[in-house]
Amino acid sequence: MDNEPFFDFFTRTQIYDLEQPRSSEAPLLPLLVPGFTYTLHRRHEEGTGDPRTAASGFLATTDHAGTHIDALSHVAENLCLHGGEKVTYRIQTPTGFTRMGAETIAPIFCRGVLLDVAGYRGVEWISADQPVTRQEVEAVCLHQQVTLHEGDVALIRTENGARWHNPSDYLSSGGVRADASQWFADQQVRAVGADHLSWDTDGRIDPEWGMSLPGHVILLVRHGIYIMENLFLEDLARDQVYEFLFVCLPLKIQGATGSPIRPVAIVPRV
Repeated sequence: MDNEPFFDFFTRTQIYDLEQPRSSEAPLLPLLVPGFTYTLHRRHEEGTGDPRTAASGFLATTDHAGTHIDALSHVAENLCLHGGEKVTYRIQTPTGFTRMGAETIAPIFCRGVLLDVAGYRGVEWISADQPVTRQEVEAVCLHQQVTLHEGDVALIRTENGARWHNPSDYLSSGGVRADASQWFADQQVRAVGADHLSWDTDGRIDPEWGMSLPGHVILLVRHGIYIMENLFLEDLARDQVYEFLFVCLPLKIQGATGSPIRPVAIVPRV
């Protein structure tokens, strides 16, 4: 049959879901509250005169709630976006950005690499006072015997994804230091991601870089590298899957500064 090779691909591969469940109780930065709401406005009810009934709901969310990807319009340095694009009223409008919005993020279909930093450290989770460093990600690459290449997607596991249903603990975790962000930029990856709320550890001014969230500036503004946050990486780490086909399809939300995503990792079945 002509379709046999097509179906054979699916029977011989395993798909890992890297999205966290979405709800109003999910962890969220305080400045984004309320970040997610879903309510029913059409319900299954008796007495309609029709045996078929239907229900539908209303969804309201910020573009940075839950598992998401940052568009290049999300962060500016000295009021300039990636490529030196000056933020003006023509670029930043009340209904979104006319340049570098979420609709400009192409589907991502490439090699993915998991760097299990928490596993390498042998800790249950990474605290805010011990963020991931450049030296550490280089050591993890050697330990896992993986090499990043231009165009790859690099995912950092801090074990924080296992704490998704405990928002207070999730919000107190450690992210990625600026020197590690610069190292990823030097490898010319296409995108990075982590099981962390904001990639960087927190929003305080970094004394070395003189700005908050320097990793966002390094990656998004200076190098045009996308950032994905709030990923679920526990299953990949459990199975020690460090290389895979990574697929991510951002929504084409015109002018948005980010997009909800449902990324997956695809590997051959053992």
